Amino acid sequence: MDYNYHAHTTRCSHATGTEESYIETAIAGGIRYMGFSDHMPHVFPDGYQSGYRVPFEQGHEYVNFIRTLRDKYSGKIELNVGFEMEYYPDYFAEMLQNAKDFGAEFLILGHHFLRQEYPNGHGVTHATSSDEDLEEYVSQVISAMETGVFTYVAHPDSLNFVGDEEQYRKQMRRICIRARELRIPLEINFLGIRRGRHYPVERFWQIAGEEQSPVTFGFDVHETEAACDIKSLPVAMELVERYHLNYIGRPQLRPL
Repeated sequence: MDYNYHAHTTRCSHATGTEESYIETAIAGGIRYMGFSDHMPHVFPDGYQSGYRVPFEQGHEYVNFIRTLRDKYSGKIELNVGFEMEYYPDYFAEMLQNAKDFGAEFLILGHHFLRQEYPNGHGVTHATSSDEDLEEYVSQVISAMETGVFTYVAHPDSLNFVGDEEQYRKQMRRICIRARELRIPLEINFLGIRRGRHYPVERFWQIAGEEQSPVTFGFDVHETEAACDIKSLPVAMELVERYHLNYIGRPQLRPL
């Protein structure tokens, strides 16, 4: 594995380490292609900003700083800068335009909330047995993929659904089929592996294998040592082999 396009910075307030320490760790581990994709800034209509995002006023600085590092490390690693962004129908056009205005080069879809996060969003990692929640998550992920702007879907299996198994398989198959049709990769997320989260979800990846959806990997870096998370690689490769996944390796960036 010589790539990773899922890395955060301290601007999101839940990561540690410097951008340069990430880059140097990645280079030392054989990473040749790296993308920073911190959480997309967004200001809600009443002025609220989420505490886990890059502050809006730092959007340009974030992009410009990574571009400075690209020049510094030229010849050692290929760097790109973008955002991990949700798909909120009411705010999507605004968020997309802001990403372009900041100078983002690519986006990955990281859908962290049902509904629109604020004021009444439901975090997808919180357990739910609601068929309505499941269908809403799947429908929003599919709508996001259909916009054509996202390079891949980060942690598509992060919805912590504890309800009916048949409904889970039926709905998640919709994501896997549409990802195959649109040729948008689904990410096996290494943060979930190294922190022992409820994902990767094996039943999801079984479906992805059955549908031959394109699959890629992402370190989801929040600390220096994770910038080359080779320790999690055998777990991801075991999923690839067990479920005969269509692992494509490095995804092709979809430029904004």
